[in-house]
Amino acid sequence: MYKTWVPFEWIVSIRFLREGRLQTVFILTGVAIGVGVIVFMSALLAGLQTNFIQRVLSAQAHIELLPPKEVTRTLRVDGVNAAIVQPPLQRLKSIDQWQSMQAEVRSMSDVLVVAPVVGGSALAVRGSASRAISVTGVEPEQYFQIVKLPEKIVFGESRLSGQDILIGLELSSDLGVGVGDKLRVTNAAGDAITLTVSGVFDLGNKGANQRSTFVALRTAQSLLGLPGGVTSLEVTVRDVYAAEVIAQRISATLGVQADSWIKGSAQFFAAISAQTTANTAIRFFVGLSVAFGIASVLVVSVVQKSREIGILRAMGISRGQILRVFLLQGGVLGFGGAVLGCLVGAGGLVLWQHLALNADGTPLFPLVLDPNLFALALGLASVTGLLAAFAPALRAARLDPVEAIRG
Repeated sequence: MYKTWVPFEWIVSIRFLREGRLQTVFILTGVAIGVGVIVFMSALLAGLQTNFIQRVLSAQAHIELLPPKEVTRTLRVDGVNAAIVQPPLQRLKSIDQWQSMQAEVRSMSDVLVVAPVVGGSALAVRGSASRAISVTGVEPEQYFQIVKLPEKIVFGESRLSGQDILIGLELSSDLGVGVGDKLRVTNAAGDAITLTVSGVFDLGNKGANQRSTFVALRTAQSLLGLPGGVTSLEVTVRDVYAAEVIAQRISATLGVQADSWIKGSAQFFAAISAQTTANTAIRFFVGLSVAFGIASVLVVSVVQKSREIGILRAMGISRGQILRVFLLQGGVLGFGGAVLGCLVGAGGLVLWQHLALNADGTPLFPLVLDPNLFALALGLASVTGLLAAFAPALRAARLDPVEAIRG
């Protein structure tokens, strides 16, 4: 019968850990708590950030492409300004050659969806009641991939034919109209069309629900006097955090104004970045405390096992082997504590999902048990254990055998 061969360093390191059972249990518990906190906080903050991002971007594109703004040039005579120049009125205008621009942007590897949009102001009239509204003309097949409007419909459906209009919940209440009712929409020039309310939506924002309406792209082009034109191209990208970089690249390449959600929601993005920094700081200091805990236990172990180390050295064991004995102890403590910590963190996340609930009983926000997070925690804890064990291991390897045996 064959016996499994175990390296000498493993035998000695496991024996040392067994002899100091109480120390081993304490340090494993400390590492497990530290790793559990890191896993729980990382998953919690990641889920919170994802929830925030989804809420902010559920009703807007990641990047909006707009025609360049109109500017005026000062007339100068003999080096002197000839007139007082005021900023020009920004007229509603179309993006030049938007079809080719749409195709070029869509061909970029970082881009997911590019949808043409016509947007402008109008007046919605129902009997003696009227409200200023924002008209957005879209192609439903493309635009609904960016803004999940069908999921926000509370009455009716998200149908957008040439004679249909979707209106917000508050606007529906203000004008006293519902699904199937007629609504007269008038532009600034006084031209009007009559549309049928096919659906009522709720964007989760009272102000947006009071002014937002959606119609078919061709309907908006006719109403706003932009036949065949669009006022913007709405873009979604694969990595929402890279939106500003992609927007700058599009602007430099195509010569259009490209505004990303990061630029438009600078304060919100700063808050997300601060949250990420805080999460990193928490993980760093927890990891540092774990490293010091492992190092302190191994330093005590070196002092306690000085005589045994001296005997082993006198028997011909090399300094490299002694070094590996204590490095292995650090690695085992780090990895073993990380395994327990991952279980503690996963248990805490499951418990959070069952306890932190909305008023309707649904989870406060979804949490994902990412396998990569657990793998990263295991790897980092093991490396931290090895690094923390290096100084005590080096001290043990440098012990003089005679002095160690004499005590």
